[in-house]
Amino acid sequence: MTATLSWRDQVVDLIPALRAFAWSLSHNGSDADDLVQDTLIKAWTNREKFEPGTNLRAWLFTILRNTYYSALLRRRREVRDEAGEYAGALKTPPTQDWSIAMRSLQAALQKLPAEHREALILVGAAGLSYEEVAEICGCALGTIKSRVNRARARLLKIMEAEDANDLMASETLPAAAWA
Repeated sequence: MTATLSWRDQVVDLIPALRAFAWSLSHNGSDADDLVQDTLIKAWTNREKFEPGTNLRAWLFTILRNTYYSALLRRRREVRDEAGEYAGALKTPPTQDWSIAMRSLQAALQKLPAEHREALILVGAAGLSYEEVAEICGCALGTIKSRVNRARARLLKIMEAEDANDLMASETLPAAAWA
């Protein structure tokens, strides 16, 4: 037995010490076994990173410790919900209707004359006042009001709606566009 132990044999010899350290961290036998198993998998996967001649024991214990603390942080962010009450209360509204409506709105906006589209977007979407839009566009206040009014009327016609309430009720357009 004068031959040196292989890397694998050295790791196997350290398993009892790893398990004892894992148990001291987790205070649970099955969690300690899982932790040692995760450590061995990581060590095996990254064995080419281990530099022969350095301290294998320290390397393995570092992997085990880092694995434990990473799992601990992950568990702290988790919500205990054995009965599924929390998960059942989580709801996300469907997004496909809104995305279809937005594509429809974008297509309708592209059919407007550029100056009407610009005025409507600045007033309706950006929330600027008519006065601010008139200053930005370099035209009279009445011109902006007229452009916005014509743009709204044309959008209603393009989107086949009777009035703005039809569009807002179906959530086709944000209410700000009709303000």
